[in-house]
Amino acid sequence: MKGDRVEIVIDAGEVTRTYEVAATRAGRRVEITNRRGVVEVSEVTRTGTPVRTARFMASRVLALVEHPVAGARETAAERGLSSA
Repeated sequence: MKGDRVEIVIDAGEVTRTYEVAATRAGRRVEITNRRGVVEVSEVTRTGTPVRTARFMASRVLALVEHPVAGARETAAERGLSSA
């Protein structure tokens, strides 16, 4: 969903570097995959076509932080919980 973003912190030797991949348009989302020692973060369209992809060696990734869009929080009623 537009506004979703993922922050990736990697070890670059003596320093750390931070990268960010965000869903920039309506209908796009950010997907994370971890295969064969490679972490891949992609912005994809509604149909699943990747628009932008960032790849990192899993051994270098220090943190992977997902930031959902602020308006996407579920209310108690949406989750099926009642306040009574």
